Amino acid sequence: MGASLLTAFALMLIIEGILPFVAPAAWRETFLRLASMADGQIRFVGLTSMLGGVLLLFVLN
Repeated sequence: MGASLLTAFALMLIIEGILPFVAPAAWRETFLRLASMADGQIRFVGLTSMLGGVLLLFVLN
């Protein structure tokens, strides 16, 4: 279980690092746009992301 969790964490870091590496200007603009959102909008983005991850886990298993 621990090795799987560390593997998942490593993959998350790799995936999140792709955009700033490939397109730093687009990443910066996206980050600035996100920083200017209201708390409720950011929570909705987080909830949507979590639900998408849960759905993907159910589809894959």
